[in-house]
Amino acid sequence: MLSLLAAVAAGGAAVLGFAPFSIFPLPILALALLADLTYRLTPRRAFVAGWDFGLGLLGFGVAWIRISLNQFGNLNAPLAWLLTLLFVAAMALYFGAVGWLARRLRSDRPWVHFVLVFPSLWVLVEWLRGWFLTGFPWLAMGHSQIDSPLAGYAPLLGVYGLSWLVALSGGLLVLLFRVPTWQRLIALGVVGLIWLGGLGLRMLSWTEPLGEPMRASLIQANIPQSVKWDPETRLPTLRAYLDLTQQSWDSRVIVWPETAVPDFQHRMEEGLLVPLAEKTAEERAELITGIPVMDRETQRYYNAVVSLGSIRDHYFKRHLVPFGEFLPLKDWLGPLVRLFEVPMSDFSAGPAARPLLRVNGYEVGVSICYEDVFPEEVIGALPDAAYLVNVSNDGWFGDSLAPYQHLEIARMRALETQRYLLRATNTGVSAIIGPDGRVRESLPLDRRGVVSGSIQRVQGTTPFGRWGNLPVVLGCLLGVLGGVAWGGRRSP
Repeated sequence: MLSLLAAVAAGGAAVLGFAPFSIFPLPILALALLADLTYRLTPRRAFVAGWDFGLGLLGFGVAWIRISLNQFGNLNAPLAWLLTLLFVAAMALYFGAVGWLARRLRSDRPWVHFVLVFPSLWVLVEWLRGWFLTGFPWLAMGHSQIDSPLAGYAPLLGVYGLSWLVALSGGLLVLLFRVPTWQRLIALGVVGLIWLGGLGLRMLSWTEPLGEPMRASLIQANIPQSVKWDPETRLPTLRAYLDLTQQSWDSRVIVWPETAVPDFQHRMEEGLLVPLAEKTAEERAELITGIPVMDRETQRYYNAVVSLGSIRDHYFKRHLVPFGEFLPLKDWLGPLVRLFEVPMSDFSAGPAARPLLRVNGYEVGVSICYEDVFPEEVIGALPDAAYLVNVSNDGWFGDSLAPYQHLEIARMRALETQRYLLRATNTGVSAIIGPDGRVRESLPLDRRGVVSGSIQRVQGTTPFGRWGNLPVVLGCLLGVLGGVAWGGRRSP
């Protein structure tokens, strides 16, 4: 029982490695404990330990889900908490699978378990969690290392590569207590080389400047989610965006957040978009804004981004959020789905093959809100994208951990691609993120204002931008197979 409680505590402590706490060694220590438990316990108890770890990690790390269900999905508080707990319990099964598999493949050779099998299984299951049933890659361990020396590996291996290094570092730490003295020196030396290598890689650049630097501005109007779609607040909302934009005409690119315009594009053409496009062109600027777009022939509508200025271009969101932007299996689930009274919750997925938007003669990589948690979808814009734009609305989650965790994820996308990322949000945190993943300028949560700064367009691509997750996934598959082949006697 004590070991299972320790697994829950380790999962919860790992959350402190993520934003806004950012104590990056804690996830390494947490995985070290879990790896050791999977080595010592029976397969059944190792499964429970992994599941308990997941309960701690997700129970603490994504409890904010109940805010959107309760406050904006119109569910009563007990039901919102119940659905959140059911979601956490279901997602924790992934971590249980890691525990069970690691124990089933355990051998009498500690190096095989802690260096090959456990780190490889952790990443394979984390990668599976990132796409199966639309995916939920939130709290991937690699994101916790955005401010650690391991971040230097991000342009090469991506976030799952960093997750592997976190699990590997944890496994090597366990070996310090499980192998003879001379082998401990080897384990310690490998850890040192990994971390020093990350520091060295931080100095490498895989991209080069394209054109001159330019000024960019992000508009954060801080419109409460509770009134965002209220027709009576539409004019005050638009006035807030226009007033803040009036202060920003010295910028070449101005970005409004996701669905900043709270009505369909065809209804806003004459009164807003046409005059705004003319003003933007007159100021020799470009404006990018989130706006719902309806196809009046099919009656389908899309969560979209439109660019105004020298030309008009659109990007339609491709990866929608279940129960937030579309209702899965609504014909089968019936009354259960109708419990969710979320405004604009029946979007259609966009058809674009690549997430690109034409802005002032350059291609820009675009993601809308939740899309930026999927690294392979973001790198689909490479190598053409000169910089990245993410428009988001984290107002769904109030003053919780979610807005800070989401900013951390966006920082990782900037680092993986070595591109500036302009992140405009409704209520915060809006930020200009550099190619090194560091925040250059930002505006805090629940503040109305403008974020402005200089950015540099770039060309070229990183190894991760070219190959994606394939090398890491194949490497981890080989790690598991190698562990099975070289593991010696299988332990009962």
